[in-house]
Amino acid sequence: MQALKFSKLTLLAVCLTSVLAACGVLPEKVDETQSWSTSKLYAEAQSSMADRDYSKAAKYNAMLVGRDPFGKFAEQAQINTAYAHYKDGDTDQAMADVDRFIRLHPSSPIIDYAYYLKGLITFDDNLGLFGRFSGQDLSERDPKALQQSYETFKYLVEHYPNSQYAKDAAERMRYALNAMAKHEVLVAQYYYDRGAYLAAANRAQDAIKKFNRAPAVEDALWIMVEAYKKLHLTKLSDDARRVLAATYPKSDYLTYGYKRSKRSHWWQFWGGTTS
Repeated sequence: MQALKFSKLTLLAVCLTSVLAACGVLPEKVDETQSWSTSKLYAEAQSSMADRDYSKAAKYNAMLVGRDPFGKFAEQAQINTAYAHYKDGDTDQAMADVDRFIRLHPSSPIIDYAYYLKGLITFDDNLGLFGRFSGQDLSERDPKALQQSYETFKYLVEHYPNSQYAKDAAERMRYALNAMAKHEVLVAQYYYDRGAYLAAANRAQDAIKKFNRAPAVEDALWIMVEAYKKLHLTKLSDDARRVLAATYPKSDYLTYGYKRSKRSHWWQFWGGTTS
């Protein structure tokens, strides 16, 4: 009986709480930002960014833009929202944010940064540019995203050559281009390993035509040498070998063959040395 009485009391308390809330008797949760000035809101957004609380930073920046879309902090807050979403891992929202910014503010003094950020989003380099690629292989990523990143960085470099972001963008272009070239070579190697030698040779040749300055060209030439050899197309195989020897006279492929080749990491700069 005691347990039944307790259950009835609990149910009554729940019902009363619901009724009071519906009537507006109970206090609603207070929005702490409601009384903040735009300066205060911007400062808190910047503080959240510094603390790497990117979710809160995105929230505060979005609030600021909503409250004062034409104020002195509005443009910076918009691009900061995109950056915060990017750092928070929400790349789709970050891309939507940055595209909106570019559309609304084509003459903004920070438009070069907007393009740089757009390139970063598709490049998806959350680990940083230098020294931490050893666990990644960009060539295994979606080549369309890499192409988009490359084109965005290229636009930045060509249209804003004096931008403080131009040098870094140019370096990232090299990484993206090398990765796309390596992707093509990986596909050619895939065909070769499965006995589709003509497809392998054609794909390798395409890689050379599209990315004739990338380090992966050396690999593509060797695939052509071996694929044509398997097809008993001796002249084509010899021609490919001559081009390899002329272009890469110190190539390990010429001495050891494919299996013993000591390749430098693809993500190094063109002309980089083996690490």
